[in-house]
Amino acid sequence: MISRFKTLAGAAVLATLTAATLAATAAKADVTLRWGHYLGDSSFVQAEKDFAKNVTERTEGRVTVEITFAGGLGKGNEVLTLAGRGAIDMASVVPGYYSDQLLYWRAYQIPFVFDSPRQAMEISAAAYKDIPYFEQELDKFGVKFLFHQPLGSYYLTGPDENCDTVEGLKGKKIRSFGADIPKAHEAVGAVPVSVGVGDVYEALQRGSLDYSFLNRGNILSNRLYEPGKTSCGPVMSITGHLIVINKRVWGKISEEDQAIILEEAEMAGKAYIDNIEKAEEAAGEKIVEAGGVIKPFPEEELAKWKEAAPDLLQNWVDDMTKRGTGDEAMEVSDYWRKIIDAD
Repeated sequence: MISRFKTLAGAAVLATLTAATLAATAAKADVTLRWGHYLGDSSFVQAEKDFAKNVTERTEGRVTVEITFAGGLGKGNEVLTLAGRGAIDMASVVPGYYSDQLLYWRAYQIPFVFDSPRQAMEISAAAYKDIPYFEQELDKFGVKFLFHQPLGSYYLTGPDENCDTVEGLKGKKIRSFGADIPKAHEAVGAVPVSVGVGDVYEALQRGSLDYSFLNRGNILSNRLYEPGKTSCGPVMSITGHLIVINKRVWGKISEEDQAIILEEAEMAGKAYIDNIEKAEEAAGEKIVEAGGVIKPFPEEELAKWKEAAPDLLQNWVDDMTKRGTGDEAMEVSDYWRKIIDAD
């Protein structure tokens, strides 16, 4: 009788544990990740669309990634906060839109630091592994870093064709953002104007902007060659937005599916870097085919601009020093300069 009771009790415990395991497994299944994107849907963000598709397919639908473009789940200056609070699950975040919050990540969008988009991205990948401040900063917002988007070099785009000299930029209203890019514009007597990517077309039409300031991929996808026929550049290279995921949502995903997501994130980041030069050149060709004009910004004029501008990376270190994190910022600056000087 006792033996039978033990057997029944053991079976009951086993059934309970099995049920708990199944419940836990079920709780980590069928997650739909709502991804808020500030940009419109275009080939320019193909790597992110491929990431979403591949994660959904490889997890056999246990994790479905759905991207809502053009600010449908929040504007560019809102999606980080929304993702951190869990109002959305993923976000494409422009560090420069959060210059007072993403103090370390914003440094990747400082003008005249990096020589090329590829160099900027390679430094980003290395620094994220070797320096803890970038991950720690995102932790404060409750989000986890997945991958980084590169940007093609920036061009001035507007109806006035005189965008290829420093002198020609004096007094001109130029699209700007963040804490550091306006300083570069002010250094040559231009007037920085904060305008979101989606509003640049209309701003050029109305004349509230004389020149946009974006890469060729964005010039093409937003048809800026229509209100602004001439694009002059390249002027500077920076990194683009971050793709992040809410940490609480991340914890609900099984380890197996987390591994798949991280694999796909790494591949998406690599695909972005490998294709950036080709994609930007193709965008430039399509701009010209559509009636736009691309003029080079002469090296001697760019040298004048850089000479007029302060050392913006050192300015960032000085600003961080005032905030009490000067030693950490100097560590980042020294790390970057060592790689840049070696290239």
